[in-house]
Amino acid sequence: MSKRVSLAGVVAAMLACSGGAAMAADTGDAALKAAIAGSARTPANAARDGARHPYETLTFFGIKPTMTVVELAPGGGWYTEILGPYLHDHGKLIAAGSDPQSASEGARKSAARFQQKLDTNPAAFGKVEIGAFAPPATYRIAPKGTADMVLTFRNIHNWIPIGEDGMKTLFKEVYDSLKPGGVFGVVEHRLPTGKAQDAQASTGYMHEAYVIRLVESAGFKLAAKSEINANPKDNAEHQGGVWALPPTYANNDTDRAKYTAIGESDRMTLKFVKP
Repeated sequence: MSKRVSLAGVVAAMLACSGGAAMAADTGDAALKAAIAGSARTPANAARDGARHPYETLTFFGIKPTMTVVELAPGGGWYTEILGPYLHDHGKLIAAGSDPQSASEGARKSAARFQQKLDTNPAAFGKVEIGAFAPPATYRIAPKGTADMVLTFRNIHNWIPIGEDGMKTLFKEVYDSLKPGGVFGVVEHRLPTGKAQDAQASTGYMHEAYVIRLVESAGFKLAAKSEINANPKDNAEHQGGVWALPPTYANNDTDRAKYTAIGESDRMTLKFVKP
């Protein structure tokens, strides 16, 4: 009897341990969840999580809190509000956007606005390092071979006017900044395959295959694709391009209800790796 009790106890303990491990696995990246739910985020930005899926997107890319991460063209800092706190204690965030030393007054003002945003919350953003990314001239991204991950969100269409050769140089700069095995994560507005690609990407939409070809021309390998940010309601046929959709509503009140019903754009989510 005692042997049976002992065996039962062992089995129960094993089941408890395996159950505990499963529960631990189910918690996911608690630090990332905390950053997404944190007070560093503005309410208007947090309200867009349902369209942008930050947790699913960043975990798909494989982010870890110990990484050195470069955010290219952070704009108003939507993702910076998440990445800054997440990487604050054990990693590093380099925000490479408008050049504070640019000859362009507009670029300097943009850089100053971004720095002001960081300065308003030093507890969350005090360790964010500032780079500069202004293709085709300026690529102060990170020292070569030092970044674990480079991320960019809905920006590639803005760079297309520098030409295909310029784009290849741009992606080579990203490639060189990464360690071997490093990840380049891309989210971009997706043009349906049946529609012609605008050479200047003036609608904001791009063919997924075209983006993949450009990035791989620098030596990257496509590791995975995800439909995390897909929106089948978006057919990319909007007066004013992608900016007709929320949150921009470029057409103001014209067809606003229609664009609200569509939601934000259909997006590709691509994970590239430096071999």
